[in-house]
Amino acid sequence: MSRKYRQHGYMDEGNKERKAPPPPKPSGPKEFRPRAMPGFREATRCTDCGALISLAIGPASQCPKCQADLHTCKLCAHFDTSVRNECLQVVPERVPRKNIRNQCSLFEAKRTIERETGSAEKSKTIAVPKNPLDARQAFDALFKK
Repeated sequence: MSRKYRQHGYMDEGNKERKAPPPPKPSGPKEFRPRAMPGFREATRCTDCGALISLAIGPASQCPKCQADLHTCKLCAHFDTSVRNECLQVVPERVPRKNIRNQCSLFEAKRTIERETGSAEKSKTIAVPKNPLDARQAFDALFKK
């Protein structure tokens, strides 16, 4: 006799297979496994290139990567575009260009809390090629023809 429907379970009363019962769960305490949680750090980054910079910013400081000025309104903790003069502190006069070095005495570097996603040891082990031919040879070695 042919079946009308081919779904599993339809008219399978004679062909039922019994599954083995699952193994019993352990009743003792669970094993503690500490997880490697990433750490956090306080950092200041350049507003132009995003390079990590030290918190000691003087009036003539520049970014070590892109040579941009660091003693600017854009890098100040009091900078806010939604308030008058774009500064949370009371300033005597508005600074018109926010990305150029100024002599504001209220300057305080903006610090952010960011997650450490890699270890310092891993970043030191990456070899940076000194010329383009080394990079090309490494690429060719990776994808051999």
